[in-house]
Amino acid sequence: MSSKKAVGLNLSGLLNIHKPQDITSRQVVDQIQKLVKPSKAGHAGTLDPLATGVLVVCIGSATRLIRFVQEQPKEYIGEFFLGKRSDTDDISGNVTDTPDCPVITREQLEACLPDFRGQIEQIPPQFSAVHIDGQRAYDLARRGKSFEIRPRTVDVYELELVSFEFPRFQLRIVCGSGTYVRSLGRDLGEQLGVGAIMSALVRTRIGQFNLASAMNLDEELSLDTIVQQLQPAASAVTCLPHYECNEQELQSLSQGQKLTCTPDRLPDTKQITEIAVITPAGTLAAIAEWDRSINQLSPRQVYHQQTK
Repeated sequence: MSSKKAVGLNLSGLLNIHKPQDITSRQVVDQIQKLVKPSKAGHAGTLDPLATGVLVVCIGSATRLIRFVQEQPKEYIGEFFLGKRSDTDDISGNVTDTPDCPVITREQLEACLPDFRGQIEQIPPQFSAVHIDGQRAYDLARRGKSFEIRPRTVDVYELELVSFEFPRFQLRIVCGSGTYVRSLGRDLGEQLGVGAIMSALVRTRIGQFNLASAMNLDEELSLDTIVQQLQPAASAVTCLPHYECNEQELQSLSQGQKLTCTPDRLPDTKQITEIAVITPAGTLAAIAEWDRSINQLSPRQVYHQQTK
């Protein structure tokens, strides 16, 4: 077996990819999957073909950590046009102009923004990956089926107007998982009575993964460059409290055993029950569930490659 193939067998970690326009998130994963097989690969948060920017791809055992990346705050820069509507809520769909559209001022738009900050109710686009009776909404929409998508609660932590020159405007958005930026633009346009569609979208950050350090697919993509750019599994769980174990505890975790810890070594939090257990070398040993009543950590996901 070649040394490169041997690396592929044990490859595990996260890649911060700069997804280009006009390619699906799945197509990005497929390109990487071909190079790292038989290791698995999966992405943490879909970007539409229209969108560009940060796409985190998890490889090997790190695919089990996808949900932790997905749950981290995401930052976007979105561009929109007032006075237009679309069945996809962006320029990729059937676009119609609003008849006799009045000129909207910057002040009018900014006055609407507070209504879209915090926890808000949002209806995802008809062309989205939302499940409707076991089917994707975009599949139903493409077949011309009539259906209703229920509103969902999403978190918008920050929302600011970056630039404005009617009818075009740009927003900077920091939001939680499940937020549709297309829907934000659409609903702002509806509140102003003129409609709006998204014309461009860049995801600039997911948690600690930012655009400045993302790997361009346009550059040569190879197993060597993937190995060079691969980030450790621990980078997926920066959102979790950490517990630093010693060598004896590490051995116990490797065997799936529970740890009983003194309270002073456990994180000072009352809300989170999941803990990232970190090895003395700084790598991820396990994701453990914390039972506060007995100060015990029960391993739920053990990363044996890191604990050998």
